[in-house]
Amino acid sequence: MSADNITTEAEDRMEKAIEHLKHNLSGIRTGRANPGLVDSLRVEVYGSLQPIKQIASVSVPEPTQLLIRPYDTGSIKDIEKAIVASDLGMAPQSDGRVIRLNVPALSTEVRKKLVSRIKELSEEAKVSIRNVRRDSNKSAETAEKNKEIGEDIRDDIKNEVQELTKKFEEKVAELAKTRETEVMEG
Repeated sequence: MSADNITTEAEDRMEKAIEHLKHNLSGIRTGRANPGLVDSLRVEVYGSLQPIKQIASVSVPEPTQLLIRPYDTGSIKDIEKAIVASDLGMAPQSDGRVIRLNVPALSTEVRKKLVSRIKELSEEAKVSIRNVRRDSNKSAETAEKNKEIGEDIRDDIKNEVQELTKKFEEKVAELAKTRETEVMEG
């Protein structure tokens, strides 16, 4: 494997870890309404589980309210049932055409739990990034043993991968800090 391939693959995999973290963080509640709160919701309609995005549009008409507008009003009861069964902690209010979800204010205790969950998720992302670094370093050593690259290039790859690791770990810390601030402010 060439030097460029090793570093490019490392960067791509680290970027995926960041995207995964962003997705996970979007599902964490703050005191404000956010369509990401219901992204993980799956609804049983037409005989199979469907992501909410595929069967309804989700909007935020007010800072503390989500509006779910099903594409097929016949599925409104199924969506309500999925919301009640989920761990969202919100009661759906339906008028037969749309569902309104009021996002309750978070207690201090709940906020602290959410912050600790954010820390867990960010640590998982950092571990994932470090695993990419380890794999890339192994690839560089293997390429050097197979005489595909020299020692200098191997060391350059390791240095470049270490710089990528630092850069992506800083991104993780930044994302986590931003989300923690949002949760604590509500």
